[in-house]
Amino acid sequence: MDADVIVVGAGPVGLLLAAELRLAGARPLVLERLAEPSAEPKARGIGPLAAEALRRRGLGGALEAYREQGLADKARDHGSEKGHFAQIFKIDPALQEEPDRVGAPIWQRDLERVLASLVGDEGVVMRECEVVSLAQDDSGVTVTVATPAGERRFSAPYLVGCDGGRSTVRKRAGFDFPGTEPTSVVRRVLTDAPGLDRLPASGWTSTGRLMRAPGMVATIEFDGFPEDRGLPLTAEEMRRSLLRVTGVDVEIARVRGPLRFTDGARQAATYRIGRVLLAGDAAHVHSPNGGQGLNLGLMDAVNLGWKLAATVAGRAPEGLLDTYTAERHPVGAAVLHNTRAQSALSLPGEHVAAMRDIVSDLLDLPDVNRYFGRMLNGLGTRYAFPYPATHPLTGRACPDLRLVTTPGETRTISELCGGGRALLVHAPSQPEVERAAEPWRGALDVVEATVKDRDDLAAALVRPDGAVAWASGPGPADTVTLTAALGTWLRP
Repeated sequence: MDADVIVVGAGPVGLLLAAELRLAGARPLVLERLAEPSAEPKARGIGPLAAEALRRRGLGGALEAYREQGLADKARDHGSEKGHFAQIFKIDPALQEEPDRVGAPIWQRDLERVLASLVGDEGVVMRECEVVSLAQDDSGVTVTVATPAGERRFSAPYLVGCDGGRSTVRKRAGFDFPGTEPTSVVRRVLTDAPGLDRLPASGWTSTGRLMRAPGMVATIEFDGFPEDRGLPLTAEEMRRSLLRVTGVDVEIARVRGPLRFTDGARQAATYRIGRVLLAGDAAHVHSPNGGQGLNLGLMDAVNLGWKLAATVAGRAPEGLLDTYTAERHPVGAAVLHNTRAQSALSLPGEHVAAMRDIVSDLLDLPDVNRYFGRMLNGLGTRYAFPYPATHPLTGRACPDLRLVTTPGETRTISELCGGGRALLVHAPSQPEVERAAEPWRGALDVVEATVKDRDDLAAALVRPDGAVAWASGPGPADTVTLTAALGTWLRP
């Protein structure tokens, strides 16, 4: 075997998965089709869950370095620092239930540089390797790739496709990919072409929508789809789109960062077939409305990494790898659901315009604002576990709690979870928690501490991906459920 896990695709999802695998002791090999990282300005930020996951891995400072510029770019391009639902920019960060849990504004190309530093060893990523075919059996997966020097073959016990919406891995492995056809197409270019000042202001027209910012212009149309969406957006195609949307003919000689995408929504029926798995856009594609795609894919990687590493090493409880699809598929489906709703609110016509007005008014209500905010930032995600989840934090992503340890030190969850191991925290008044966990002591870290500013929380079991697997309030702890939780996620 050439690796423990072959990862196809060196975008953010593939890089983070490789980093998580290495942290958990597995040996990944990343195969990337492109010779160099893409310079296209794609996603412009990640949500709170992905940002917290990267902070747990020590990347908080690296993310913070891009924050000021990222916020400025968002305000420039969107005209607002608020979040949006169907381009209704009213989701106020200050109104949210957990306003301190924030994402990180960072362009995808910068995020890839940050994640590459986390992966570390240059030998992990091999570029100019395009997947031609793959085959799997009971012992592993063999993939054939085309390289400048000719075809090569690599083998590993498992392979994960992180190779985007047109995933070759998904197609070659035979995953079903049902969904809905697009209703709109967005075209965006960076350009300083003369004559842009003749265009109208950003807004809806009778044939689509125009979005303008210094050095950038974009359109949304509901017909005029290109025959081959795989071909790059050209200056001439952008000119014709502007003419259709605005009625103004602007000569565009050269464009930078051309980008075209639709709101087609599809999701793999399962994220695993045998020894082949999918993550990120390879598993689900949807409209980028609400900025959820990158956050969704990164959390796929965080969820899968430790489970796959434990499986490869032979230290996974029965069925651990199956929980990847069980947990992440409903989350992906929920994102497709709300992006379809956003697409519906973006269609032309008086009826939809009336509905947009009503949704806009509803967003002025604090409770509604929080509802939409929680839906888009992912903080409402709660995994279903095969044992009782009586505490409200169980199944959710753990916030960065502050803990006062028995020696009197103040530590955070991010600091204590940096090594990628499960963490069990319990108050000094609950020694029964540590006794119940004794058979698993080699598989997790145990810390005696008091949780600051949380009277409802005295103990918690946090998985390597940051999900709270079990939690207890003050008083006697439910060690029966704790034992069930430990047995579900860790091998004694």
